[in-house]
Amino acid sequence: MLSRRHFLGGTLATLALGSLRAEIPTGPSKSAWPMFRGSPELTGLSPASLPAELKLLWTAKTGGPVKSSPAIVDGKVFIGSDDKKLHALSLADGKSLWEFATEDAIESSPLVLDGKVYVGSNDTGLYAVDAKDGKKLWKYATEDKIPGAPNWTKSVDGKENWILTGSYDTRLHCVSAATGKKVWDYETGNYINGCPAVSDGATVFGGCDALLHVISVADGTKVKEMDAEAYIAGSAAVTGGRAYVGHYENVFLCFDLTNQKILWRYKDRAFPYFASPAITKDFVVFGGRDKRLHCVKKDDGVGVWTFGTRGKVDSSPVVAGDKIVFGSDDGRLYLVSLKDGSELWNYEIGQPLGSSPAVVENRVVIGCDDGNVYCFGKK
Repeated sequence: MLSRRHFLGGTLATLALGSLRAEIPTGPSKSAWPMFRGSPELTGLSPASLPAELKLLWTAKTGGPVKSSPAIVDGKVFIGSDDKKLHALSLADGKSLWEFATEDAIESSPLVLDGKVYVGSNDTGLYAVDAKDGKKLWKYATEDKIPGAPNWTKSVDGKENWILTGSYDTRLHCVSAATGKKVWDYETGNYINGCPAVSDGATVFGGCDALLHVISVADGTKVKEMDAEAYIAGSAAVTGGRAYVGHYENVFLCFDLTNQKILWRYKDRAFPYFASPAITKDFVVFGGRDKRLHCVKKDDGVGVWTFGTRGKVDSSPVVAGDKIVFGSDDGRLYLVSLKDGSELWNYEIGQPLGSSPAVVENRVVIGCDDGNVYCFGKK
């Protein structure tokens, strides 16, 4: 076990991003959405196809609001609920396969890896359960709630998997996927609310300390930290040596991780950004508490289009081909065109959708504050 490291206010490490390059895990497939935002880089892209209009196929009732976002693997949907349970449902018809109970609400979105499901709970625990039957394998205890999703990476020698999770105890924790034993943890200055992104041997995340942290996954040491100018409630997406994330003081940012600077800022109206972005080849797409979905150019942050809803957009969008799917607090699930932001379809559920969609071939699954999980598909 490596000792805990605390580098707040210290000298920036000279370690270059990528010099301790670990194997980068694969992303989603047409039949699987294994984690929050689909892949360890949290880019929100699905290779699946979606029709221009969707039909409600099934609903599944839980015992509380569903803020967790689903994962889909091997024909099963895994999702947490404020009823303190992790639910496994059949993708085909929504029937309950098993439930796993914790001692508090599960806002965290599950990660499915090698037949195991990893999820955080507001009871301060990170859990590993068997994907087949929900049997508890281990629990790792932090000192406060875990609202954000876990991520994963290979160990430096490539022989095992490590799970990464942030906690309101102000630390990022790295544990063995097999045993739940601590590998390292890294202390920040405030709560960690989102999911840490993993790319090029580093993990990248923001927090309520208003910093963007870049940490080596090899040993938990600081690579660099950058001033984000306000606290970050969502999760950053990382690709091509850049991190994209919005913050609470109404600005969306693009960071150059190599040169340690902000490349561009996007500010439209005075509303915070809580949703995580989707990153395509040319565009960045993200929701805001201004009740709109925004599309900007990836290179310079210049606005391309906005799409208005009737409620704040904390649901993180998923891009599937030329379409974007996301929820809104106005109680609707939307499908819009990536090209111009035109509305293709919407479905009114009636209660806020803070959960983010999971997308597989011709299927969209999302949770709702009404306590239900909804699956939409081809008519």
